[in-house]
Amino acid sequence: MMLQAQMNKYLDNSVQTASPAQLLIMLYDGAIRFSKAAIMAIKDGKNEDANRNLLKVQAIVSEFEITLDRKSELADGLLKLYEYFKMRLMEANIKKDTAPVEEVLGYLTELRETWVAAARPVASAQRSS
Repeated sequence: MMLQAQMNKYLDNSVQTASPAQLLIMLYDGAIRFSKAAIMAIKDGKNEDANRNLLKVQAIVSEFEITLDRKSELADGLLKLYEYFKMRLMEANIKKDTAPVEEVLGYLTELRETWVAAARPVASAQRSS
């Protein structure tokens, strides 16, 4: 119980002190982790676990939509992509099929790597100032 409380405090502190880019990457990490958990649950026939994890991924994707800078030239494309992700995740949940989740997982992994690469110059610029 004590260890869990310490971990929660650490996570809470990590979130409060993270930059917007770090928060986004943390969200991607969660979406990737929950996608993998959903795939395993579907394969193991654990439909309740699959449903719970797929809903968590959808919630994170919805958060991406909410926090997206609509003035960005990438906004329209990302919004369409996020809508597609949610559609595929719902399809996976209804059919209990891993293929749609695996597809979304591939995109999430690529997007995460893109954000990590984009955050590097910003982080190093902030450290040097």
